[in-house]
Amino acid sequence: MIGYLGSTKNLAGCVGGLIGLALYLTGVVGGLWPLVVAGLYAVFALLAPPERVRLVSVDAVAEAGQLRADLESLVGKVTERAQRMPESSVDGVRRIAEVLEDLLSRPERWSANPDVQHAVTRLARTDLPLSVETYLNLPWWFAAKRPADELLAQLELLEIEAHRIAERFYAGDVHQQADHTRYLRERGESA
Repeated sequence: MIGYLGSTKNLAGCVGGLIGLALYLTGVVGGLWPLVVAGLYAVFALLAPPERVRLVSVDAVAEAGQLRADLESLVGKVTERAQRMPESSVDGVRRIAEVLEDLLSRPERWSANPDVQHAVTRLARTDLPLSVETYLNLPWWFAAKRPADELLAQLELLEIEAHRIAERFYAGDVHQQADHTRYLRERGESA
């Protein structure tokens, strides 16, 4: 019931009811004004579009905050196990996390682009943890050989992907910057 009060149908019905009340106050309808108000409310409520269906609740701020916490936790765990990790791999994980955290620091904008949202979520929750966990679950004496090279290659690929995602995320800003430069050049040439 409470959800209906803020619904599109109720708001449209209220507009109809106000129109009925205005008709009464201007003298267009007489003593039957309560029926006119109720009737217009019903008509407007029935003609209003239905509410949008949201199968998944999207709280961008909470989701971005959770992803940032997950990344922070991952970086912390990797840092704790730095002695088991190949040289520069901890820094690689940190660089990837920094790029993703920067995107997540703008949750409204992040959630407005479903492709970027999916790519960041997949990278932060699946790809990066899987690469590190797989390596750390190997025995130390075995992981020091070929798997260490594999981990470094994976981290390099993941960092490239993180930067590609950031390029898509900031494409509008880059385009706006280029437009402004072009405008300034044209203004300078015409002066």
